[in-house]
Amino acid sequence: MRKFNIRKVLDGLTAGSSSASQQQQQQQQHPPGNREPEIQETLQSEHFQLCKTVRHGFPYQPSALAFDPVQKILAVGTQTGALRLFGRPGVECYCQHDSGAAVIQLQFLINEGALVSALADDTLHLWNLRQKRPAILHSLKFCRERVTFCHLPFQSKWLYVGTERGNIHIVNVESFTLSGYVIMWNKAIELSSKSHPGPVVHISDNPMDEGKLLIGFESGTVVLWDLKSKKADYRYTYDEAIHSVAWHHEGKQFICSHSDGTLTIWNVRSPAKPVQTITPHGKQLKDGKKPEPCKPILKVEFKTTRSGEPFIILSGGLSYDTVGRRPCLTVMHGKSTAVLEMDYSIVDFLTLCETPYPNDFQEPYAVVVLLEKDLVLIDLAQNGYPIFENPYPLSIHESPVTCCEYFADCPVDLIPALYSVGARQKRQGYSKKEWPINGGNWGLGAQSYSEIIITGHADGSIKFWDASAITLQVLYKLKTSKVFEKSRNKDEKPNTDIVDEDPYAIQIISWCPESRMLCIAGVSAHVIIYRFSKQEVITEVIPMLEVRLLYEISDVETPEGEQAPPLPTPVGSANPQPIPPQSHPSTSSSSSDGLRDNVPCLKVKSSPLKQSPGYQTELVIQLVWVSGEPPQQITSLAVNSSYGLVVFGNCNGIAMVDYLQKAVLLNLGTIELYGSNDPYRREPRSPRKSRQPSGAGLCDISEGAVVPEDRCKSPTSGSSSPHNSDDEQKMNNFIEKVKIKSRKFSKMVASDIAKMSRKLSLPTDLKPDLDIKDNSFSRSRSSSVTSIDKESREAISALHFCETFTRKTDSAPSPCLWVGTTLGTVLVIALNLPPGGEQRLLQPVIVSPSGTILRLKGAILRMAFLDSTGCLVPPAHEPWKEHNVPEEKDEKEKLKKRRPVSVSPSSSQEISENQYAVICSEKQAKVISLPSQNCAYKQNITETSFVLRGDIVSLSNGICLACFCANGHIMTFSLPSLRPLLDVYYLPLTNMRIARTFCFTNNGQALYLVSPTEIQRLTYSQETCENLQEMLGELFTPVETPEAPNRGFFKGLFGGGAQSLDREELFGESSSGKASRSLAQHIPGPGGIEGVKGAASGVVGELARARLALDERGQKLSDLEERTAAMLSSADSFSKHAHEMMLKYKDKKWYQF
Repeated sequence: MRKFNIRKVLDGLTAGSSSASQQQQQQQQHPPGNREPEIQETLQSEHFQLCKTVRHGFPYQPSALAFDPVQKILAVGTQTGALRLFGRPGVECYCQHDSGAAVIQLQFLINEGALVSALADDTLHLWNLRQKRPAILHSLKFCRERVTFCHLPFQSKWLYVGTERGNIHIVNVESFTLSGYVIMWNKAIELSSKSHPGPVVHISDNPMDEGKLLIGFESGTVVLWDLKSKKADYRYTYDEAIHSVAWHHEGKQFICSHSDGTLTIWNVRSPAKPVQTITPHGKQLKDGKKPEPCKPILKVEFKTTRSGEPFIILSGGLSYDTVGRRPCLTVMHGKSTAVLEMDYSIVDFLTLCETPYPNDFQEPYAVVVLLEKDLVLIDLAQNGYPIFENPYPLSIHESPVTCCEYFADCPVDLIPALYSVGARQKRQGYSKKEWPINGGNWGLGAQSYSEIIITGHADGSIKFWDASAITLQVLYKLKTSKVFEKSRNKDEKPNTDIVDEDPYAIQIISWCPESRMLCIAGVSAHVIIYRFSKQEVITEVIPMLEVRLLYEISDVETPEGEQAPPLPTPVGSANPQPIPPQSHPSTSSSSSDGLRDNVPCLKVKSSPLKQSPGYQTELVIQLVWVSGEPPQQITSLAVNSSYGLVVFGNCNGIAMVDYLQKAVLLNLGTIELYGSNDPYRREPRSPRKSRQPSGAGLCDISEGAVVPEDRCKSPTSGSSSPHNSDDEQKMNNFIEKVKIKSRKFSKMVASDIAKMSRKLSLPTDLKPDLDIKDNSFSRSRSSSVTSIDKESREAISALHFCETFTRKTDSAPSPCLWVGTTLGTVLVIALNLPPGGEQRLLQPVIVSPSGTILRLKGAILRMAFLDSTGCLVPPAHEPWKEHNVPEEKDEKEKLKKRRPVSVSPSSSQEISENQYAVICSEKQAKVISLPSQNCAYKQNITETSFVLRGDIVSLSNGICLACFCANGHIMTFSLPSLRPLLDVYYLPLTNMRIARTFCFTNNGQALYLVSPTEIQRLTYSQETCENLQEMLGELFTPVETPEAPNRGFFKGLFGGGAQSLDREELFGESSSGKASRSLAQHIPGPGGIEGVKGAASGVVGELARARLALDERGQKLSDLEERTAAMLSSADSFSKHAHEMMLKYKDKKWYQF
């Protein structure tokens, strides 16, 4: 097939070219008289568009914090240049600075709907928050100075910018241009001072006199600068470095925090020495000596109240002898000092006050503390300072996320059911007040369907989230580790662990929303099946099965049971017999020589287990050690509530369990599944010397017999013909080369990937694709990250229960399991289920492998089935019902209960309706017509990369295949014809986390973990993209600014009270002149014109539009002027370099060059 790489594929052209190639295929694969019936496909390329919707979770690596006390909006900046804005619960926004430089400070233009951000690359940016997606209006890049601190007084348009050199520049926030007024460091400090005062660490104006500016230098010098007279009024010196400064609201005192853990309080008019020196955490010595130095106090705030003592709030300052003590926030109020311990280190904190005016009693009511991995809000008005319950979804990373699943269009009763059981898990002891950050307004939720995200975590917990209408809220948390015994002390680690840490980490989640059955696979090769119940139960004995799944060969002595059999003697009969419901007979235990055998990795609790309402353990299945060899991690998992079956596989084989009868039905090595039809020539290998990953090649192509990929029919004619010796010799030489190359690569990559992935497996691993020829199968990836450099084995990579045609001769669909492997083979296992009711629990389920259906290039990722009209056939399921109810009520139900099927009943004789199987692998997709097993359509998805995730999803009354490739492309294909509909380069695979968590779901939704703490949601639906603007919340809402504090009669009469300053007169161009052009460069933002466009409506619309056109023209002209200046400077520097070169080489002879 032709590969389409255009963003929007023109339907007419595509339909023509793809139909032509499909006709060609059909002619190859079907006799002319046996054409596939045409299915009308509703999806066209105009239904698709890709855009990011929302980002949820805690801002990764936070670095700055700001709050607008009137709008009640919180802003958080990060080290990667991200900006997160929080209003009321459900109103959140994410923006990104293009440079990616760290945000060092944020300043709101209070109640103006704007925000200034200062970045580590010495740029300042003005953000417009009056639009749903904030944008930058202006930027200013400092060329010769490093920005260290900014201050914007309330209701002022002049921003003070302190620098590393100790100077202060002033920026007009409206035009984002520099004033000519500069405070130079040498003017600010005393002339007698011999040393540089260090960078500016603080700027603030006196709350009572805007004309006086307090400047704090890092060395310990503080200067009160008179802006009008352009000289220093007072200088305050202290011999310890300063970290922060804060005013008392009356403007007569200020407080400094220092690097030795002290606080100094100064009277403005007494610069000689501080009025008071406090060491909050220092041990007071009796002899009147100075207390022992403590850690630096990184920040202090000084807040007053009308009716009592002021609050002094600080972070840091702990004594050096408190080793291992957690970071603390200290609240000093009168004579009481409260030390509040935090879980993570403190990045910044802010005190929330009733008034935005700095010259009024502050009346603090809460402290917002930004920690490295959390956001905490402390209630200052309640005794004991309780914290507020955080309504934002910031706990995604409470334990690292290891896997993720996304379900859109869930049954409507699911979210209320999960919420009701989750509500009982809430912690007590929170503040009784409402969450105080409550700015903004919710968007209009255009979506009517419910969405659920499930996250699996490293500690074995699973969280269910309500993700409807682009919000996120935790519903319920399940701890899967509760069923296992935990070691009492850290030294007593069970020696059966196959992972060093996080033995309960979740790898795979399989969930049936209709029946509410949940099944998980963990990193210690364990599977747990859960039922949902609203009743609390006490389970006396936890039901448990142990499965011995090994890669076994017959009649060859092998201590590790790991070799592949020679071709003529595969294990398992050529004609598969019905297997009775019992464990597969395992080889005799070889524990006599001290090798661990038949031991699971984790120990299930033997004591009774109290199970709260919610998900309750139905069955625990564990793979066991085999002859000293640990069980391999599980690579695929599926559960079916209608059949009562769970199935899972790894690189050794496949196991099926009847969870109703608690019996193992099937336990087969991968090779045994093939029976006599094994197409691969598997040579016996010698036992491995070491059991640890050893840096052997990432792949092993020696097994790969060349099989034509165009053969879509089941290869039932027997095994492939043997090679002749010459070919074999060439092949082996080639393989050796490949092995050497892959060995080098694996040594480099294995350790990094193992670290990144927290030892979790993917459907397949990241590794170079090593296809031998175009028509050979890619056998290039191992099955799990831990065994990335083990010999390549065929792992089970996809499992799908369905009711379909298992053989070509079938006249009616029947229950079966489709199995996909990492070598691209699809096999089928037929299921013979007993009748429902009592019989289901008494009679055995009979399973029989039915051989190979087809092969694809690359590992199989996903399978689904369509009916003859092209609609998705969901796997059979049972509706949920409460199973913890007394027997009597349940008897009638049991009699009525029949196994529901999702296809038409077989009693009707007209069952000639066919089905389509849709199979997606890492490289290609095929649609197979059933029961004929003919390949109806084929699409090569990628030649040079591989698909990481493929999902068959429904979107606006149609079905499509959505794929995410390792090269960063997101693609969709129509079904059943596999026409390309969308191909967009979205993001390259930069780490394993994206690969492990990316998933598509119905209605054009998708998500992945963009950082260890954040989920990024995106849509590939045109309709959602168009409605997104309505769905997003408003950050800015019109609010009246509170009235300024009353000066009072006597203050008005005798002077005093707040002194105002005409800053315009002082800093404007007329009095201070123009700033040096080379000092900073103004960059108009992309949001500048947008912001004006939004305002250009109403009565003055036409005038505004005319002005806008001029603005745009002016903007273009200024761009041109800047470009010309840049070209001149580059020409100048070039001539300078040329001149230097000429001088350098002028006197050298040609042979000296």
